[in-house]
Amino acid sequence: MADQVLLTVESKAELEKRLEELKGKGRAEMAAKIAEARSFGDLSENAEYDLARDEQAKMEREISDLENMLHNAKIIENVRTDTVGVGSTVSFAMDGTEYTYQIVGSQDSDPMNGKISNDSPIGKALIGHRKGDAFAADIKVGAHVRKRQFKITEIH
Repeated sequence: MADQVLLTVESKAELEKRLEELKGKGRAEMAAKIAEARSFGDLSENAEYDLARDEQAKMEREISDLENMLHNAKIIENVRTDTVGVGSTVSFAMDGTEYTYQIVGSQDSDPMNGKISNDSPIGKALIGHRKGDAFAADIKVGAHVRKRQFKITEIH
């Protein structure tokens, strides 16, 4: 069984849109590109044809990956509970500095926009904790592991 893919509603819609583009316009454009390359002559020595076929294979892999991802998708929502979990937005102090992040699946991870993966070191450290919990966790940063101090200040 394939692994579940945790997605927000927005990212699922973006993946569906991309899939439709590839299956419709993408495949049509690729067929035209292959036909044009085929017209250049002998296929055994036709670099344009080989390149077009490679691009087609790459596109078909992307289509397959998107279909699998969407088939195994589980929609996460911003849920309010007593404990931090996927979908929670959590405010916390780490080594005295305040942060607020939503815990999302790895597909939606975007730390610059306040979303961290449940598989990230910080996401893993936060999951399961409650408001007010203070704890230490070993966080791998590059090649080093450092003990970081956490305190959950709010679960939104």
